[in-house]
Amino acid sequence: MKRIFDIVASGLGLIVLSPLFLIIAVWIKLDSRGPVFYRQTRVGRYNKDFRIFKFRSMRVGSDKGSLVTIGGRDSRITRSGYFIRKFKLDELPQLINVVRGDMSLVGPRPEVRHYVEYWTAEQMHVLDVRPGITDPASIKFRNENKLMEQAEDPEKYYIEVIMQEKIRLYLEYVEKQGFWYDLGLIFQTFWVIVSKPQ
Repeated sequence: MKRIFDIVASGLGLIVLSPLFLIIAVWIKLDSRGPVFYRQTRVGRYNKDFRIFKFRSMRVGSDKGSLVTIGGRDSRITRSGYFIRKFKLDELPQLINVVRGDMSLVGPRPEVRHYVEYWTAEQMHVLDVRPGITDPASIKFRNENKLMEQAEDPEKYYIEVIMQEKIRLYLEYVEKQGFWYDLGLIFQTFWVIVSKPQ
């Protein structure tokens, strides 16, 4: 049932949102050099790598440095990128990943391999389910960049504090997941984005 819902909802989403996709794509191309989409390797279900789709919000080559983004005004973020990140519009292309079966609408956010290597054997159970576009941790840490900005060592703070709490919430989700629970998280995500933009 979850997979059927994912396919139908993400397929309709791609159709309905296609005009918005076009507007964002044109803005990104006019704003800075580089591709419209940003593709990054993430760790998916059963510990298998896949390439995630996002609208590019940073300057080309920015990911060759730190993997963490610090603050809403990170100098690597483009003008269009600042806006689409504020309203989480950069995440919309992940509907393509949902259709392809790499992701679900709701599930633990997919992490890069570099950070998954820090996980314990117990924490690896997060990978028993498909990663998602949203989940309880995404809602709780929607202002994650601002938290990182305040840390003396942002990467260490992410690994030792933020990531640990995220994984705790991911594991809770794995235990509680269900159609109605997922639906509630989708509506909660929309509400938070609209009512409390970053």
